[in-house]
Amino acid sequence: MSEIMSDLFDNIERLSKLIGVSGDEEDVRNYIISRLPSECEYKTDNIGNLLVFKKGRKTPKNKVMLCAHMDEVGFIVSSVSENGTLKFSPVGGINPSVVFGRRVIFKNGITGVIAAKAVHMLSDEEEEKQPKLSDLSIDIGARDKEEVLKHIATGDFCTFLSGYEEFGEGFIKGKALDDRTGCAMLLELLSKDNEYDMYCAFTVQEEIGTRGAACAAYNVKPDMAIVLETTTACDISEVEEEKKVCILGNGAVASFMDKGTIYDRELYRLSFECAESVGVKCQTKTLIAGGNDSGAIHKAVGGIRTAALSVPTRYLHSPSCVMKKEDVIAVLKTAAKLQERLSEL
Repeated sequence: MSEIMSDLFDNIERLSKLIGVSGDEEDVRNYIISRLPSECEYKTDNIGNLLVFKKGRKTPKNKVMLCAHMDEVGFIVSSVSENGTLKFSPVGGINPSVVFGRRVIFKNGITGVIAAKAVHMLSDEEEEKQPKLSDLSIDIGARDKEEVLKHIATGDFCTFLSGYEEFGEGFIKGKALDDRTGCAMLLELLSKDNEYDMYCAFTVQEEIGTRGAACAAYNVKPDMAIVLETTTACDISEVEEEKKVCILGNGAVASFMDKGTIYDRELYRLSFECAESVGVKCQTKTLIAGGNDSGAIHKAVGGIRTAALSVPTRYLHSPSCVMKKEDVIAVLKTAAKLQERLSEL
């Protein structure tokens, strides 16, 4: 367990700190390549997915693809104002309430703050409303537009500037844990002595419509797929019990349906059996909401039987995603067993 904890969470921390907004995942991809075992074969497809194959001791009856996405939510510069501030658009689903006053960072190291009209300048009507992202701007401390354009251009990406931290009893927080945690779990699985051949897809552009996963599915052409993800946990005191979705500390989350997928019923039930067989907890995602790469995978190449295993996570798509280490381990162990079971199903 301690060896798993060390390697897995070191990769989660390192991956979390990288900048890889949808459509600009190169740094994340390069890091993953640098950590692949030497016996892995890999290629990057035309959209940017990293597709990895590792030979196992046996050839499986069913080709199983494990999938996690490399991209994160962020912002793209849409214009530069004469006063030196930057207008932007969100890349992925970001709630405006988590944005104002936050620090952001560009790949060239330039940092800024997301700014809005001062509170004492707001009208009574404006005070009652949540600000729109279109009302905000990024302040990088530039004098004017000319100075900005020496460092930043329209079309450049930035993301939250936020550190990785362990706190409390087994909690971690950081940006982009959705889904760098899944990527780290795939690296961990690839580092093991595999019973069956392993096909892994580190996908791009999940946050803007699962675009990479669609291409990965057509490239790999698996019989079955396991998506390793994070999912929203609303297990805080203000939320009614039935709306908590899932709970930190209660293990891996298996989905039966979300906005993009009705999951294979046999694989859903099998997820719980696998978790029990390896001695970890598994829970159901109780709200039909959201979606992930499964939405594109399950309807590709004539249909692919698909399961999703997620880490319950608070405050997704914010600078401070929060999860518990024990849940990450639960997903990892369940996924390893499920991959074996599906290979021989």
